[in-house]
Amino acid sequence: MSWWESIILGIVQGLTEFLPISSSAHVRAVGPLLPSGGDPGAAFTAIIQIGTGAAVIVYFWRDITRMLGAWFACVLGWNGRSWRARFGDGNPDARLGWWIILGSLPIVIIGVAFKDSIETELRNLWISVVVLVVFGLILGWADRIGSRRRGLETLSGVDAVVLGFAQAAALVPGVSRSGGTISAGLFLGLTREAAARFSFLLAIPAILGSGFYELGANYDGLTAEGAPGIPATVIAALVSFVVGYLVIVWFLRLIQRRSFTPFVVYRIAAAGAIAWLLLANVIPAVPN
Repeated sequence: MSWWESIILGIVQGLTEFLPISSSAHVRAVGPLLPSGGDPGAAFTAIIQIGTGAAVIVYFWRDITRMLGAWFACVLGWNGRSWRARFGDGNPDARLGWWIILGSLPIVIIGVAFKDSIETELRNLWISVVVLVVFGLILGWADRIGSRRRGLETLSGVDAVVLGFAQAAALVPGVSRSGGTISAGLFLGLTREAAARFSFLLAIPAILGSGFYELGANYDGLTAEGAPGIPATVIAALVSFVVGYLVIVWFLRLIQRRSFTPFVVYRIAAAGAIAWLLLANVIPAVPN
């Protein structure tokens, strides 16, 4: 993979990771269109997500440090030694930390249990075409009927589990990590901004966990003949960091005054474009 191809994939990753349009489906579809051709691979996709994960950490740095400080204070018993105090009773920041931990469990469990299928059968682009449309319509429905009255301070453990399973659905390319969790958040009555913020914070453990795991497990595979290579992967991750940060800034401002309808329309259009490329045999449905 050339340096400019890695830049393109980094831009695609950064643009699509935090928008509810599925970064994995876009990287999966764009890869075969480049001169090097072929699917960049699940490992490459996971590793360049480290860049977008770092973008979330930088953007939400103050929120994260405040949340971690409150969480550790409760766990260590500084706010009381009862189990309620240790689990953040009366401290929204500490509770949010617990909910992110709880919400991260589904994607870890499902990701480990179905790892082989996620990296092979589920990367079939026809599956992505279908779920781009289906979950796009779900996003539009959630945005239409959600009460949008709840803030993050109202989240419960049950809410965290529901949002966690919604995030886990994004293991299928085309669902969208942010799209799944934002849709679930809207169904639960969260405001658009609250749903998006929790989606981004919940993504940090999943993105960094899968990225560093794939880096360790498939380091040799990245340097094999025909693989993207370490330099290209690093370039793509760095580009995705810069672009991802800018997208977070823009997206959170946008949803304060706009609905998710444009993203629903885009998902359906993207599904149509990918389907056309598949029917025209421009790109293969199954990874090479």
